[in-house]
Amino acid sequence: MSASPELSGSGWPIVARKEFADHVRSTRFLVLFGLVALAGLAAVHAATGTIRDAAQQTSGGPSVFLFLFTLSKNRLPSFHEFLGFLGPLLGIAFGFDAINSERSSRTLSRLVAQPVHRDEIVNGKFAAGMGAIGLAVGCVVCLVSGYGIVRLGLVPTAGDVARIVAYVVVLVAYIALWYGVALLASILARRAATAALAALALWLVLTLFGGVISGAIADAVHPVGSAATSADVLANARLDQRIHRISPDELYQEATQVLLDPEARSTDVVTSPSRLDQAIPGELGLRESVSLASWQILVLLGGVAALFAADYLIFMGQEVRA
Repeated sequence: MSASPELSGSGWPIVARKEFADHVRSTRFLVLFGLVALAGLAAVHAATGTIRDAAQQTSGGPSVFLFLFTLSKNRLPSFHEFLGFLGPLLGIAFGFDAINSERSSRTLSRLVAQPVHRDEIVNGKFAAGMGAIGLAVGCVVCLVSGYGIVRLGLVPTAGDVARIVAYVVVLVAYIALWYGVALLASILARRAATAALAALALWLVLTLFGGVISGAIADAVHPVGSAATSADVLANARLDQRIHRISPDELYQEATQVLLDPEARSTDVVTSPSRLDQAIPGELGLRESVSLASWQILVLLGGVAALFAADYLIFMGQEVRA
């Protein structure tokens, strides 16, 4: 964002509006939005046959409309799985050059020289990134929902809409967390390429290799060989899940699992048979589903807040006029 007279009014909302306009008008935004939208539509289109069968066989069960976001066919991931994979790339793409590009083009020092406080720069950039992420996610979800209505002739109920809105909040928080990571890398690294590589490396470790790492640790602590008992297998699975929860992707998937499935009773991979036997058949209300995923949602939101605080404090401590 180059310095301009339009910033003479100061205030982070002005910086945010300028940055938000730059985001949504950029080729980067259009390409990423198109990629995510196409992936979502492909997942929904592939699952429409299964959804039709479910609509014919389901009577008094969970809303079929929510299957648009959770069902998959063959090896194609479902909509929420696609977004879990592509969402971080959206956040990283918006944030990896937010600050260091200003430094490399020597516009940051000129921006600070205007009536714009240093904290307003980082506040405005973070707010703009959040706004661009929210716009992209909202448009994709509305596009997929509209496609489902037209393709299947299904209309969401008020409960479905409430669950989809709750899911969008979790998805935005999940992507915003990775935006905060990329913005932090942009503040620490002088080159945009270095910041992008650092953010992508962390994403690869936590998202793609997190399950492998947690599984290896669980196998080392609780081996599950041919002589393993059911207690050993249960302990292995629980430790695997606890370690894997370090990854934001795991928290997102667990929260999504109960928000988009009214019949889900737990976010745990392994649930004891006694708990299943005691569960009352039927759908849960949105409040109960949110309660089940409350700590996953709070961790995601807390992660966004913690990263914003780190971005703010580190940027405020840096010399920007050089």
